Amino acid sequence: MAGTGGPVATFSVWDYVVFAGTILAAAGVGLFQAIRGRKETTSDEFLLGGRQMTAVPVAMSLTASFMSGITVIGTPAEAYRFGAAFWLFGFSYALMSIATAELFVPLFYRLGITSAYEYLERRFSRPIRIIGTSMYIVQTALYTGLVIYAPALALNQITGLDLWGVLVATGAVCILYCTLGGLKAVIWTDVLQMVVMLAGFVAVIARGAVLQGGLNQVWKDAGEGGRLNAFDFDPDPRKRHSFWTIVVGGTIMWASIYSINQSQVQRYISCKTLGHAKMSLYVNMVGLWLTVTLAMLSGLTMYSIYKNCDPLTNGDVTTSDQLLPYLVMDILAVYPGVPGLFVAAAYSGTLSTVSSSINALVAVTMEDFIIPLWKNRTQKQVTWLNMGLSVFFGGLCIGMAGVASLMGSVLQAALSIFGMISGPLLGLYLSGMFFRTPNSIGSLSGMIIGLILTLWVGIGAQIYPPTDDKTLPLPLTTVGCNSTMGQNHTTSAPWTSAVPMTTVPSGRPPLADTWYSLSYLYFSVLGALVTIVSGFLISMATGGCKQEHLDPDLFVKKRDLFCFRGCNTSEESHTKEKRISDVNGIDNKAFTDLPPEIISKDKEMTTKL
Repeated sequence: MAGTGGPVATFSVWDYVVFAGTILAAAGVGLFQAIRGRKETTSDEFLLGGRQMTAVPVAMSLTASFMSGITVIGTPAEAYRFGAAFWLFGFSYALMSIATAELFVPLFYRLGITSAYEYLERRFSRPIRIIGTSMYIVQTALYTGLVIYAPALALNQITGLDLWGVLVATGAVCILYCTLGGLKAVIWTDVLQMVVMLAGFVAVIARGAVLQGGLNQVWKDAGEGGRLNAFDFDPDPRKRHSFWTIVVGGTIMWASIYSINQSQVQRYISCKTLGHAKMSLYVNMVGLWLTVTLAMLSGLTMYSIYKNCDPLTNGDVTTSDQLLPYLVMDILAVYPGVPGLFVAAAYSGTLSTVSSSINALVAVTMEDFIIPLWKNRTQKQVTWLNMGLSVFFGGLCIGMAGVASLMGSVLQAALSIFGMISGPLLGLYLSGMFFRTPNSIGSLSGMIIGLILTLWVGIGAQIYPPTDDKTLPLPLTTVGCNSTMGQNHTTSAPWTSAVPMTTVPSGRPPLADTWYSLSYLYFSVLGALVTIVSGFLISMATGGCKQEHLDPDLFVKKRDLFCFRGCNTSEESHTKEKRISDVNGIDNKAFTDLPPEIISKDKEMTTKL
């Protein structure tokens, strides 16, 4: 009986059929896009979909990329153990979407970039661009390996799916459609995966509501269990989740991901117009709201079912990541194929994140390293190199999943480092976009100082985890279990991992309860602020105030705000853009800088037609 503890069912034949069918369907969508665009083999087509994508599929792809398998499994567990405070991220998503759409999109779109780190060279210097790209490649390869491994381990221990078989299959499917279909295949596959992920959440909520007598009972149980006390206005920066840490820190953290991370930037600059690019982020905002709402409702439903018998404390599962898969096998196994749908939903999150990362890694490697050095190249050579890099990075991500299996509790440290690097990088972009004073020496120095501080506090937090009075886990009980197997309770970190947490070491130093207890959501804030302030001061000391002849297009402009077409360029470039868009039917800035002979040829072809 659901909610009383003990072993649960494992996968049936129909579950395997549904799971395999969903994964094959994802591969099929990617292959269809590859076949459909087989004659369009340019690098621009492969990496950016020919810059002809529209808002809705790009928005769904942005949301799907955000929903990794770790997110699908970990967010409901967050609601189960810590309550509904995570819902406040809806405010963060809104503020992040507005800032990205109105500040970063017009800037990147105006410059017609392919790599987000191209801006760093134009504004500062090539060495800073190379450093930024290198940081991105390292953290993305590692993070993607973890995204493959963590949910695979959690699902393997509950469903019995072969761990390494699924790991290799996941990587192979992504490599297949990324290599053959490029960004179009990634985006349209993400659309399918987004639908599957949401369907998995809906199945859990619907079945749980039936078992508990309706959503009203689920809501009542959550309230009685203290899970609905979301608004905590305590300004203490050491509190893991409060209104201020989530809204202020969460906004900066997600902005550092959506605004400058190549995986996200590459999507919205693939849109055919500035209006579509901006709109994709606003539609994505709604998608994020829907996703976090369904994930939180899944977690509250799980609490309603297990309020008297916590599987974690009872020893039925070993980590919080296994709670949702355990619930699925507990309440949905009576419907053959439905557990397979949920597992497919979790793996769809993994597929979307992995495919996005592979495509983005290929883009930055080509744009930032290979193309500037390889002058005498043919289009066919570039095409084959794009495909070869897709295979290479796909294999690298699978390899990193293997490394992750040997890292134990260091997994959480690796994930935290991925977040900490984004803050200083965001500070570097903001200082360059809003101020003319920062120069290369000052900005690079500021980013290094910011990175050192965030690594210091983040690694310190791993060695000396915050105590329960900062993380505030809510009470759980096993009084309603059929049998209690013994205490096996773990303290969750702000991220999720499919490995047990290490025990809190004794002999905590004074910094452990002050500096190291800083909320993980403030890591990006700390890194960005330190980078901006220190970079500004060092630039002033090294002649930054004397900088002249900087391209005005490198800075945020007032006319960028809430303009959806043609108002982010000067009068001259806008006239040029309008002239070419009349020929090509597009207004992506990347097409307004074509050589005169190509423009003349396009006009001749248009006249003949």
